[in-house]
Amino acid sequence: MTVTVRRLSYAALVVAVAQIVFGAIVRISGSGMGCGDHWPKCYGRWFPPLDQPTLVIEWTHRLIAAALLVALVSLAGAAYASRNAPGVGGRGGVLRASLLALAMWPAQALLGAITVWLGNAWYATASHWLLAATLLAALAAAVMRAGGLGGARARGERASPRTARGAAAGAAIALVTICLGGMTATFPGANVACSGFPLCGPGLAAAMVPTGRVIQMTHRTLALLLTLHVFGLLWGVRRRHEAAVVTRAVAIAAALIVAQIAIAASMIALALPPVLRSLHQGVGALIWLTLFSAAYLARMASRAAEAVPGLGAAAGAAVGRSVQAAPEAAR
Repeated sequence: MTVTVRRLSYAALVVAVAQIVFGAIVRISGSGMGCGDHWPKCYGRWFPPLDQPTLVIEWTHRLIAAALLVALVSLAGAAYASRNAPGVGGRGGVLRASLLALAMWPAQALLGAITVWLGNAWYATASHWLLAATLLAALAAAVMRAGGLGGARARGERASPRTARGAAAGAAIALVTICLGGMTATFPGANVACSGFPLCGPGLAAAMVPTGRVIQMTHRTLALLLTLHVFGLLWGVRRRHEAAVVTRAVAIAAALIVAQIAIAASMIALALPPVLRSLHQGVGALIWLTLFSAAYLARMASRAAEAVPGLGAAAGAAVGRSVQAAPEAAR
């Protein structure tokens, strides 16, 4: 595994996280039409005058998307050049994950254009966000295959198939929950359909937009199920002494969920300030990324345990450290 591939995979993931977080800022601030109905240009110009806040926000979002394309091309190119190195080419290698992420970029850009042409319709915005979350997962997989985010240690630690399934279920619930959160932010009247927390309360638009109330409460119900599932999963992996790298990822997800609940309560109490709404969606994206990573690491550790029967936690940790140190020794 080359150090360059690992670093580029990290760089691409960071840019992807920035794009998805800034996408939330675009939605919350109402900047989705900041460049009018023009795409990819802004009001018919490649470099428009940055004299309006909504234009600056939307234009910055598009610039981050362009930076992501550069990062993806760089990662795929480096992985292809190093395709004969262990862990880069072939099944389960960085190259395939990087090419998948690169292939998603044009679809993501096209959905962005459709969103603009449809006047920021909620269903187009939700689809745009879903694909962005999928691209984020592909890049996280590339990083872990490159040995980052605990990927190197997971190959030498032990995790049961039960943990892998539980983490995958948590990731799936998180994805649906945050997609509904995006719908709550964009569906007409959904963001003000509930004025209470954790119960819904009367809501400012409940009578006029009952569908918004349903979306809001479905989002909250799934968030509660996700909370219970993740804390149950954390208890289980600690009791079974599963792979330390998986346990740590689940613990981080649990901490993020606690922070998310506090943000949600503050957001409702303070009448939905845009800063907290953007932070709420950004933390939601991080919860999804962390749980996906936990599921992927558990899958890697589970396969490693099957390949080496009897691999214990202490031996696994030692193997993980040696695997992680291998690229440095080769330099």
